[in-house]
Amino acid sequence: MADIYEEMVRIRREGDKAALATVVKVKGSTPRSVGSKMLVRSDGSILGTIGGGCLEAEVWEAAMKVIQEEAPKVLDFDLTGKNETPEGLICGGTMQVLVEPIISQPTLYIFGAGHIGFAVSKIAKMTGFRVAVIDDRPAYANADRFPDADEFHVEDPALVVPELNINGNSYLMIACRGHLEDQRVLTEAIKTSAAYVGMLGSRKKVKTVFANLKAEGISGEALTSIHVPIGLPIATETPEEIAVSIMAEIIDVRRQKSKKLSKVS
Repeated sequence: MADIYEEMVRIRREGDKAALATVVKVKGSTPRSVGSKMLVRSDGSILGTIGGGCLEAEVWEAAMKVIQEEAPKVLDFDLTGKNETPEGLICGGTMQVLVEPIISQPTLYIFGAGHIGFAVSKIAKMTGFRVAVIDDRPAYANADRFPDADEFHVEDPALVVPELNINGNSYLMIACRGHLEDQRVLTEAIKTSAAYVGMLGSRKKVKTVFANLKAEGISGEALTSIHVPIGLPIATETPEEIAVSIMAEIIDVRRQKSKKLSKVS
């Protein structure tokens, strides 16, 4: 059986989520002792056990909510039989279980290593994001220019999208050197499960790109999820000011997503 801690590291490395259930307090006879753990992955699969039966099923259900809400829960179980359920689990004691989220660091994928991409990378790093820079120009996408970036992909930005580990904890900023390249990247980005996809550009550029994508068969509904014009509507002029508006929107989406999931559950 895989080690729970190694699995947690793998989950965080791959940008996924999970919940860790730990027995933190027991009294009397219980199925597992203090410190027993069960890891619940985002797909519902588990590793380890805290006792099995209806107790474990209830913890699993709570863990799935914890994964969504990204907030810990404490569960108390009375196994004395006083609150016996139809399933029946009488051990003669009580148990307290802490269920805590295992959250990966969000990743910001910056398509286009220009001035705005550079400024965005600085703010993204300060606000807790991993930063990946994608540009086919070696003179732009490199560690000397982006010392804070975690990874680089020096190749065709559109072609690399399917190869990236993009999931619900990923945020995509498209700011390539031309609208045709942005359009190609956006075509691939729409197919991903990214939490955020935003494209830099004027309203005229956005209108042109969207018209081209609709002509290619992409639905208007799919395009409504794209953040354009990118960034919160504040007065900006310099690349640094534009970067502030972009990261403000990305942070807002990230936090609001967590709140909405909490309300739904």
